[in-house]
Amino acid sequence: MYLLNQSLTTITNPEVATNYIPIIIQIIFAAGFVATMIFVSSLLGPKRKTNDKLESFSSGISTHGNARQPMAIKYFLVAILFVLFDVEVIFFYPYAVNFRGLAWKGFYEILLFVGFFLIGFIYIIKKGALNWED
Repeated sequence: MYLLNQSLTTITNPEVATNYIPIIIQIIFAAGFVATMIFVSSLLGPKRKTNDKLESFSSGISTHGNARQPMAIKYFLVAILFVLFDVEVIFFYPYAVNFRGLAWKGFYEILLFVGFFLIGFIYIIKKGALNWED
């Protein structure tokens, strides 16, 4: 009975390396599949090297001006702010799912979260981060 009990605790123990064997096997099969497909496509694929294929890619649009001129930072700023606030909004989902279990303590914590959220939003509005005209 002791050996059976000991083996059951070994199987259910998440720290045992044998629990990760299926994941390791799946990674090996995935890497092997990718390597096999690349190798087979290089063997069976067409190998016609023409001057057009060996030439550098060009979109057909003639270039003008310097490619190193600065770009407006507003585009990057708006993108970063979108990602920031989008990720913050994602945190409302677990609260909505566990609303009843969290009770009043959870409600006060989400109010605190919304408060920080609004402080950050008011800050970026006051700084003029969303104004497009300079």
